[in-house]
Amino acid sequence: MKFQIVDAFTDTLFGGNPAGVVVIPDGKDYPEDEVMRRTAAELRYSETAFVKQEEDGVFRTRYFTPAAEVELCGHATIGSAYALMRFGMAQPGTVIRYETLAGAIDIVLREDSILMDMADPQAYGTIEGEEAVKELYRIMGIEAEGQGVWEKDPAVYLKPEKISTGLIDIMLPVKDEDELERINPDFPALTELSRRYDVVGVHAFTVNGKDGFIHARNFAPLYDIDEEAATGTSNGALAYYLYRYGILQPDTVNTVIQGEKMERPSRIATQIVLQDEQPKIRVGGLAVTLAEGEIDI
Repeated sequence: MKFQIVDAFTDTLFGGNPAGVVVIPDGKDYPEDEVMRRTAAELRYSETAFVKQEEDGVFRTRYFTPAAEVELCGHATIGSAYALMRFGMAQPGTVIRYETLAGAIDIVLREDSILMDMADPQAYGTIEGEEAVKELYRIMGIEAEGQGVWEKDPAVYLKPEKISTGLIDIMLPVKDEDELERINPDFPALTELSRRYDVVGVHAFTVNGKDGFIHARNFAPLYDIDEEAATGTSNGALAYYLYRYGILQPDTVNTVIQGEKMERPSRIATQIVLQDEQPKIRVGGLAVTLAEGEIDI
């Protein structure tokens, strides 16, 4: 089977978020689930995409972390779509479709970027109660007081909320970049909290970036991912969250900076498009290949 290691959401090697990509040969079916999980663990990246072409322009895609299968992974989607172009299985200037456990996803392939439609955004409720909010921030290693401020409009107070564009994460607002950098989670406690809230993890962010961009950090220890350098699904969810608060506007392409603490800075583009007055979320970026070859499974 062909494989690649791809850095997604960057145009520079050793930036962005790396993902494994395994292409299932024509006429072959997926290996057993445990084999794919162990393959993902052997590759040692947070997610590996296993891609099987169903028909021209349509690919069934499954995603495995070293611990378990997940329904969707944004950076592995961007990375695997780039790999398909490298392998000659898809062409720039076209739209391909991924059939995933989270539903069908259309992906626009361009020479300068790859943009993917996220699953329909859904809100699953804010974290309610003073003690619950304090517990959440305490587990993340910071205090809850004063974290939901938006400097452009102090009347807007952001609250921790569960949002999904394919995977459910807790959106965790913090007041500035310095506070974002100070986050130091209690990972065993965060694992239990993620299980209790039935979420993949916590996506911490600030809209008060010194450079005018949104800055974010993502933590998912429940799936053996302490921190990720770029997360497409989580930033898609963040775009929807900020749209609901009136911070992001339709059609504008916004930039999220992630991975700085890990010394793998990533730039993730997000866009909200209204279709029949309903918001659709797109997430995209660039990708580069680190390695490719054959894998025997």
